[in-house]
Amino acid sequence: MPWSQRMLVIAAVLAMSTRIFAQDIAPNPDLHTIDLRTKDLRMNDLRTDQQAYCEYLSQQAQAQRDLLRTPSAITGITQPSAALPMQLVWGVTTSLSDMKKAGLTMDVAQKNCELYTATTSAQQDIQYALPSLEKQALQHRLDLIQQASDKLDALIATTTKMLDAQNVTRPMLFSLQTTRIKLNADRADTQSKIATIYTPTYALSGDDRPIKELVAQKQASETAEQKALDKLSRQSDWDVSLSFGAHQQVNPFDNRGAYGAVTVSYNLASHAINKHLDQAASAYDDWKKVQQGDIAHSATILKQQVTNGISAQETRLKSLQEEEKQIESSLQLVDNVGTTAALEFHNQLTSTHLLLGIETGDASFRLGQMREFLENNY
Repeated sequence: MPWSQRMLVIAAVLAMSTRIFAQDIAPNPDLHTIDLRTKDLRMNDLRTDQQAYCEYLSQQAQAQRDLLRTPSAITGITQPSAALPMQLVWGVTTSLSDMKKAGLTMDVAQKNCELYTATTSAQQDIQYALPSLEKQALQHRLDLIQQASDKLDALIATTTKMLDAQNVTRPMLFSLQTTRIKLNADRADTQSKIATIYTPTYALSGDDRPIKELVAQKQASETAEQKALDKLSRQSDWDVSLSFGAHQQVNPFDNRGAYGAVTVSYNLASHAINKHLDQAASAYDDWKKVQQGDIAHSATILKQQVTNGISAQETRLKSLQEEEKQIESSLQLVDNVGTTAALEFHNQLTSTHLLLGIETGDASFRLGQMREFLENNY
C-alpha cells in the first residue's frame, strides 16, 4: 500500500478512535432529549421556558464538545537540524485531555439544565404563593357578599310589603337599602382587587410537591452542578497529545515517510490551582447561605410572611367573633317584640350582622387557608 494511502488510513482511524473514546466517556444524551415532564411538571408555559433554555445549553455544549473531541489538521515546514534538509509535514493531532473535557462539558450542561428546571419550579411557587392565596380569599369573599345580598334582598322584600301595609316607617326600609349600597360597594372593591392581582395561568408551577422539597431539589441540583464544574476545571492538570502524519523533504522533493509523536504534559501550578478551586467551593457555600435573592432565603421569608398573616388573622377573627356574639345577644332580645321601634332595631341589627358575617367568614377562611399552606409546604 502506498505511503499516502497508509497515512489517510491512519488519520481516519485516529479520528474514529477519538470520537469513540469521547462517546465512551460521555454517554450523556443530548440535553434536548431530557424529559422535562418528569414527576409533576405539567404546565406547558413553564415547561416551554425550561425546554428552550435547555435547548440553548445543549447547542452550546455540543458545539464545544465537537470542537474538543475532533482532531486538528496540521501542516507546516520544519528543519530538525542544520545538517538535515527542510521537511514539509502534515497530519492530525489530538489531546486526551480535550476528549475527556468533551464528555465533561456535556455533563456540566446537563447539570445546568437540571438546576434551571429545579430553580424555576421552586421560584414560581414562591413568587406567586401569596398572590394566589389572596386571590382565592377574595373570590371566597365574593361568595360571602352574594350570600349576604340574597338574605338582605329577602329582608328588603318583607319590609317593603310591611311598608305598603303601613306597618313600618320608610326610614326602616332606608337603613336596609343603605346596607345594600355598602354590599355593592364591597363587591365592586373586591372585584377590582381581584383584577389587579396577577397570577399566571400556570401558577403555581404545577408541581404538587411542598416548597421545602422543591427548595431541597434545587439545592441538590446546585451541588451537582458545582461538582461537575469543579471536575471540568481540574481536567487541565495533565494532558497527553497524539500526533500522526507524513513528512516530505522539500529540496530535493523526495524522501517521504510517516511520523508519529506522543507528548505528555503536566501543569506545574496544579496544586495551587486545585487549592484555589477548593477554596472557591467553600466560598460558594458560604455565599449561598447569605445570598439575599436565593430560593432558600425567599422560602424562609415566605414562611415568615404567612406566619405573621396567621397571627394577624387570629387577632382579627377573635375580635369579630366577640362583636358577633354581642349582635346575636341583642337580636335575641328583640325577636319576640312586635313594636315598630323593635322591628326597626331588629333590621338594623340584622344588617350589621350580615356585614359582620362577611368579615368573620373572610377572616376564618384566610386563617384556615394560611394554616393549611404552612402545614403542606413547611
